Amino acid sequence: MSEYSIDKRNKVRRVPTRGHYDQETVYKILDDAFVCHVSFVLDGQPFIIPTLYGREGNKLYLHGATSSRMIRHLEKGVPMSLAVTHVDGIVLARSAFHHSANYRSTIVYGTAKSVSQELKEHALFIISEQVLKGRWDEVRLPNEKELKATEVLELEIEQASAKVRSGGPNDDKPDYDLDIWAGVVPMKMIYSDPIADEVLPSDIKLPPSLK
Repeated sequence: MSEYSIDKRNKVRRVPTRGHYDQETVYKILDDAFVCHVSFVLDGQPFIIPTLYGREGNKLYLHGATSSRMIRHLEKGVPMSLAVTHVDGIVLARSAFHHSANYRSTIVYGTAKSVSQELKEHALFIISEQVLKGRWDEVRLPNEKELKATEVLELEIEQASAKVRSGGPNDDKPDYDLDIWAGVVPMKMIYSDPIADEVLPSDIKLPPSLK
């Protein structure tokens, strides 16, 4: 499957020309981030929880404490959705109405299940690699107690849609004659120089994952 099915659940309705349903676009948006917002309903109350994730193929892995309300509820196989958004720029128009933002976003749908004990460490590796590639090989791995205290969920992506905006402002034709600056302020996430733990011995150098 290279494109997700489209129905009323995932169809982009507002400016549908910006909608994308192919896996390549969805995966790229997911791969460029590591924080998502998980949405679900519990006892009639909607919840939305930010959390880390990792992608492997058409699956996403989420983790949390075994006592987590989100984990305990989602492992029952209830419907859920998950969103990731990148803001790439502020779009400044000549009119207040036409101000906008350039962005890449995706919403995925499915039901989650707990991974087996045999796959738990592998799933945690996938999440770690999503956050900082190579770090897993530099640290002490989880021990039995830590693994027991951690639950990992596997979400097979059943459906998804992406929405992307790029380019400059779209003003009304008469407004192009106004003496007002218009354009785009680009935005991107950057990493600053690492700050060592204050109790770290001075002879411990930066690991390859940070270089």
